Amino acid sequence: MTPHPPAPPSRSAGPARPGRLARRPALVAALCAAALAVTGLTAAAPPERDAGSAAALPYQDPSLPVPQRVDDLLGRMTLDDKLGQMTQIEKDALVPQSDLATYRIGSVLSGGDSTVSPNNAQTWADTYDSLQRTALTTPLSIPMIYGIDAVHGHNAVRGATIFPHNIGLGATRDPALVQRIGRAVAEEVAGTGIDWSFAPCLCVARNDRWGRTYESFGETPELPTAMTSFITGLQGTTLGGDPASVLATAKHYLGDGGTTGGVDQGNTQLTEAELRAIHLPPFKEAVKRGVGSVMLSYSSWNGVRSHAHKYLVTDVLKGELGFTGFVVSDWAAVDQLDGQSGFTGAEIATAVNAGVDMVMVPHDYKKFLSLLRGEVTAGRIPQARIDDANRRILTKKFQLGLFERPLTDRSYTSTVGSAAHRTLARQAVRASQTLLKNDGDILPLPKTGKLFVAGKSADDIGNQSGGWTLGWQGRSGPVTEGTTVLQGIRSAVTDPSRVTYDRYGNGIDGSYTAAVAVVGETPYAEMRGDRPDGMGLDQEDLQTLARLKASGVPVVVVLVSGRPLDIAAQLPDWKALLAAWLPGTEGGGVADVLFGDHAPTGKLPMTWMRSASQQPINDGDGKSPLFPYGHGLTYGTNPDPDPEPDPDPTPAKACTATHKLVNSWPGGHQAEVTVKNTGTGPITGWTVDWDLAGATVSSLWNGTHTVANGRITVRNTGSNGTLAAGATTSFGYTASGTAGTPVPRCTPA
Repeated sequence: MTPHPPAPPSRSAGPARPGRLARRPALVAALCAAALAVTGLTAAAPPERDAGSAAALPYQDPSLPVPQRVDDLLGRMTLDDKLGQMTQIEKDALVPQSDLATYRIGSVLSGGDSTVSPNNAQTWADTYDSLQRTALTTPLSIPMIYGIDAVHGHNAVRGATIFPHNIGLGATRDPALVQRIGRAVAEEVAGTGIDWSFAPCLCVARNDRWGRTYESFGETPELPTAMTSFITGLQGTTLGGDPASVLATAKHYLGDGGTTGGVDQGNTQLTEAELRAIHLPPFKEAVKRGVGSVMLSYSSWNGVRSHAHKYLVTDVLKGELGFTGFVVSDWAAVDQLDGQSGFTGAEIATAVNAGVDMVMVPHDYKKFLSLLRGEVTAGRIPQARIDDANRRILTKKFQLGLFERPLTDRSYTSTVGSAAHRTLARQAVRASQTLLKNDGDILPLPKTGKLFVAGKSADDIGNQSGGWTLGWQGRSGPVTEGTTVLQGIRSAVTDPSRVTYDRYGNGIDGSYTAAVAVVGETPYAEMRGDRPDGMGLDQEDLQTLARLKASGVPVVVVLVSGRPLDIAAQLPDWKALLAAWLPGTEGGGVADVLFGDHAPTGKLPMTWMRSASQQPINDGDGKSPLFPYGHGLTYGTNPDPDPEPDPDPTPAKACTATHKLVNSWPGGHQAEVTVKNTGTGPITGWTVDWDLAGATVSSLWNGTHTVANGRITVRNTGSNGTLAAGATTSFGYTASGTAGTPVPRCTPA
């Protein structure tokens, strides 16, 4: 066994000091050189250091500017060092682990089904540190960066907090909440050593047949654009600014939510103007927020795959938008370019020349590196392109502090699944609950009532968490710790013995106050989640609902799903419909809304179809939905019927607008404006305007805006213009410049 150097500091340690990393024994260098000779790789000369000095070279000096450190390190790297930095491999493909150093591998990932045993935060941290120590045995001691799909929490780790999937977070319309979730996820990821999350997904899902619809914040570009606040949560206001900073990934670039027929990895057939208007804005905002990496899409734009699209990747993303991070491929996506299994040099050259900086191989790294080297030495990939890719990758490693603090900061390990994070997740769950129907104000339910609970998802953490939960496709059952919807209901009521549960609805009679049916989809992820045919409930759900209906008891449906489902035919049988989306591990948040501890505030992030035949259906396309984009009821707003109405005076129309600063950063800010109908009757539209005082609005959601003479005017969308007396709605925006103290004026229509 090759001896390891003394243990490097964890990311909780301070900057490297002289003497912290001892010089490796000559034996280590000799063994590494021997291994490289066998594999045909060339070794860089080990850095010359004075005995006991760990920062004798410029790239090892944390006091120097990052660009200077990168320049110095690049000048010392061999071609093999550089090609290794561009290579990302699956952890489980490393056989033996020493290959990480032998082949100078720059990045490791855990795919959707990659795990550790036992699966807990401590083992993940130990695994990370072992791999990092191996990476640091190379002559230049360049640390690896480890990536994982922490897309709704640290979802590969048993016991981690699982937050609602993005479709539910889109329903909250709350970028500040999403930023707090990003921070919580970063702490849990950092607690296992991992430096990089393949999140957030900024896709704009335009066809609900797509199996990744739940990874989208919404069907309009404004919603994913607003929710780029998740990036700030993961990375912090400055990448590496605190020990829990985790590299974020804006994915999947570009247009994956707009494929024809909603086919995963399909073809997005749009004009460039349409592509830019619908799918580009969230990525533009992500770049403004300093996102560290961008992952390309498997999909194509008008027949050309994203991984081969130099115009989109190099010209638009890196050039026009000014993205300075690095571009990573999706899983084995470069190997798909010619439509056949197995890497070819032509595929690799096409992708790298298009602008791919790091290739997620993920398995056959030896063949990949051999072919990549051949393309470079033959001149088909310019050396300048290799250096540019390395500069981008190394810059992020330096900014993250990996050279000074390469190992796990164990002070964050205890945050995995912590009570504070579960409380935040429960808040997100209840904020995402979207009340679509509430006949006779049956909701909220009385806590003293006699309740019957049924449905396959009532007592199933796996179902309520969905895909990408302890496995790529997810699965039903007790996959991790958490609170099911049934457990949340029993905790909320006055007497849990008055709650009866049967999955299939057997045993119900007319004595119950209400029946709560928790039904919907079972877990899936990309590819397997596409629904090209029917989009309705399965036979088990339909039979369960039929049993409940036959009892004569009022039926309240809680729909657990990753997208709108085709339920128009069954809807008349239900007194209430609550879209719970995929809430994650904190089912108590659903009960919070069912029993009125918190009123529902969620708004549809997707247009709800009348039938699957309407797909694709989106806001503003002229189709008649079952529920429009932005729809969402709450409690206490339905007026009591007047059996003998008297002629009413013409209601007065009035509204107010309240400006609230949500977040600020050097050179920019984010704000929210709440519009309230203060008149005595409904309004059918509104306009809000105020002086910008030198600020420039970069994005705005839940409204349309114009700017003239330094004053901004915002008008309602088709879904939030009608407000009952006393009702409110809101819109938000991000802007450059200082926020000031604007006093918006509201004019009702």
